[in-house]
Amino acid sequence: MSAAWRIPARRTAGRLPVVAVRLVAALALTAAGAVPAASARAATPALDGGVSTALPGRDTVLLPVLASALADKAPCAAASKQVATAVPWEQRTLALARTWPLTEGAGVTVAVVDTGVSTAAPALAGRVTALGTAGEDCVGHGTFVASLIAAGPVKGVGFAGVAPRARVLAVSGTGPRGGATAPAVAAGIRAAVDAGARVLTVSAAFPARDKAVGDAVAYARSRDVVVVAPAVPDAAPTPPPGAATADPVPRAYWPAAEPGVLAVVDVDVKGARPRGALLPLDADLAAPGRGVIGSGPSGTGHYIGSGASLAAGYTAGAAALVRAAYPGLDAAGVAARLTATAYPADVPRLDPYAAVSAVGTTGPVAGPAIPAAGPVTLPDTSAAERAGLRGRLLAAGAAAVLLAVVWAAAVARARRSRGAPASDPVP
Repeated sequence: MSAAWRIPARRTAGRLPVVAVRLVAALALTAAGAVPAASARAATPALDGGVSTALPGRDTVLLPVLASALADKAPCAAASKQVATAVPWEQRTLALARTWPLTEGAGVTVAVVDTGVSTAAPALAGRVTALGTAGEDCVGHGTFVASLIAAGPVKGVGFAGVAPRARVLAVSGTGPRGGATAPAVAAGIRAAVDAGARVLTVSAAFPARDKAVGDAVAYARSRDVVVVAPAVPDAAPTPPPGAATADPVPRAYWPAAEPGVLAVVDVDVKGARPRGALLPLDADLAAPGRGVIGSGPSGTGHYIGSGASLAAGYTAGAAALVRAAYPGLDAAGVAARLTATAYPADVPRLDPYAAVSAVGTTGPVAGPAIPAAGPVTLPDTSAAERAGLRGRLLAAGAAAVLLAVVWAAAVARARRSRGAPASDPVP
């Protein structure tokens, strides 16, 4: 990982037992000569509109890039004609295929405070409830985020959401062209809480704190809602022509910097961020967010997108899985479980499977039936060790006798060459 964004994670309590288990597992894999296949085979997605959605030996599919906002006179996002038939790298990285047999997020409603979520999106059909006009999404960004959270599986399509049986609550937090405003976000958060959301993700990242947004976040926390937000905006400001470029100075963004909010930063298939990317002052988790695949507001095709808001979407989906698996766990416990089970890194990486299945982390262990591992036992090798010791002693004794015989023969030959009787005793 690039040293350019080594920032501290805010919450580390409860992570050490999981870290120890993972380190032991890593040592075991190293000793056995094993290498995780997914990390060895994953291809790095391009951010210029092309991404390989295929496994080795299959064709490459080029997907259109999804914008987070539209210019004043730009047309609404059209349906993509390209379909991601292979399983995307981010789903393999998050081990979702191992997680879904345990929980798929059924019974949990996740609010997406964004550009809206299209009720016409086939991947979310029948599971989107819209507040006001939020069922229309001209930009497509909110629908993309919602698909990362809850897109259902489709035969012949590799892409699916983290919690494919969760419900989505569409809430507007922007204008019709995608520009987020603090009043809209604050109102959207309150409306989502009052409508029954148990998890809430906000796609906006403001450079200054707004009291109304902060009060709305506090309201959500008081109502036991898990709040997730991007630790940085999706895109860095474009420098003036000819201006020197340098790594930006880490700084805080809101509402991610509000107390109790899970602040998430985006990483690519290699777990890194590009040089010049905006840096948060602090972050709780890192999740896939650069060159990731999602659905558009219409049609069955897919887009490619990048940004911390997408990483926040993945995290919100994981929170839905935990809430479904542990219905008695409160919002703070869900957040603590996600951070405690994250994969160790400069910024711990989201691990939905560990969050659902790990035992001994923050929160109750009652939930999905996870087979308990038996006590670790070592075979009794004392007899073999004694036999090996006897063998080594016998071998050493034989070598000593052989050395003595060779040495005696050499001395005898030397004496004969000097005329000494061969029967003289050998010292």
